[in-house]
Amino acid sequence: MGVFTLGGLTTAPASSRTDLLAPSTLQTLEALGWLDEVGVVEIDPDISDTAATRDEFGLDASNLANCVVVGGKREGVERIAACVVLSTTRADVNNTVKRLLDVRKASFLPMDRAVELTGMEYGGITPIGLPVGWPVLVDARVADEEVVIIGSGARRSKILLPGRLIASLPDAQLIEGLGLEAAG
Repeated sequence: MGVFTLGGLTTAPASSRTDLLAPSTLQTLEALGWLDEVGVVEIDPDISDTAATRDEFGLDASNLANCVVVGGKREGVERIAACVVLSTTRADVNNTVKRLLDVRKASFLPMDRAVELTGMEYGGITPIGLPVGWPVLVDARVADEEVVIIGSGARRSKILLPGRLIASLPDAQLIEGLGLEAAG
């Protein structure tokens, strides 16, 4: 297992290419026993962004997922979460995320802060290997996908895995309607 072919991508089992994974991503995959369940593929870092990856490899947008880091404050205490949505949608930060974090206002963390807190590269942030205790809010549509492409923690590679695995991550919460249809 762990070998997927999608569009122009063919993966290797993550266990055979651990060099392509961010350290925290590798540690989490090892701890979960998923190194042979997920695939990893090396890509040019210049095409790491979702749209560029989709175009370069002829992928269906519904197979690509984005992981964004959001935060807000309540009574002076910062609350941070990761949101995983399909690339055909955008995270409903102003309503759903704000309500789930129980904050007055939720917003995307600035790039440098997201990179610092996750220990991952911008453009490669993944829900696999985030700091312990961070809620991972997963749009229910992600779990329905047979294969999803997400970051690996590094810009030079992508992970492919069944959407149901993302929904079964520790701290994951499956949320109906987390992703809003992106404006076309």
